Amino acid sequence: MASGTELAGRVALVTGGGRGIGRGIALELAQAGARVAVAARSAGEIEETAAEAGGIAIQADMSDREAVEHMVERTESELGPLDVLVCNAGMMLREDGAAWSVEPEDWWRVFEVNVLGVYLCCRAAIPRMLAHGGGRIVNVASGAAYLPGLRDTAYSASKAAVHRFSENLASQLAPHGIPVFSISPGLVRTAMTEGTFADDAPWTPPELAPSLVRALASGRLDALSGRYIHAEHDDVGDLERRADEIVAEDLNAIRLRR
Repeated sequence: MASGTELAGRVALVTGGGRGIGRGIALELAQAGARVAVAARSAGEIEETAAEAGGIAIQADMSDREAVEHMVERTESELGPLDVLVCNAGMMLREDGAAWSVEPEDWWRVFEVNVLGVYLCCRAAIPRMLAHGGGRIVNVASGAAYLPGLRDTAYSASKAAVHRFSENLASQLAPHGIPVFSISPGLVRTAMTEGTFADDAPWTPPELAPSLVRALASGRLDALSGRYIHAEHDDVGDLERRADEIVAEDLNAIRLRR
């Protein structure tokens, strides 16, 4: 995690920022000079991360509209106009049996956090970004959105929805100069994934997703707004060099093949 100033003076809000991938992203953006708001439901974890990042902690349930609106309002009132929104908060339901044996409320809760939460955060942040002339949005999706053979129906379906929402939102915001990205952090060993995958699974180094979000927040890859970017498999420098080709050939996109 290298120190830098490319985000100096900018304000970033990271949801699900108290631990795991979100914590890494919050600290990385702070290292780049950003003023960071760290939000999640667990007060102790976000307070610890915010203290290390030199930012502020905001306790909020991302599926609660009022709480999300207050979170964005407080971020701007204490740190300044919001420049970077990172929607990282998410949950996974371990479906040990068949999908039809899962309690509907438990299954739907995954969508409330993973999909509704992203929508509510974007809905609260975008009018403010438009009012002060721009911003960037990074939504954390997953390879579960497209990889075959996965068993957890709620998580996979919710992350597919996050990607499609992000791609369509990017199209709507293109005339306003607000890029939107959906990313996969890879298979990172966190509290959410621990015990779900084998020790010899193809684990992704945890520093890659924060590094990618830092590059996206800096504006280096604005030409790829709406694209799906994988923290482990996509090299930032290569993406930057090939941006025109990627757009022209509709690469880094999830498409139906006939």
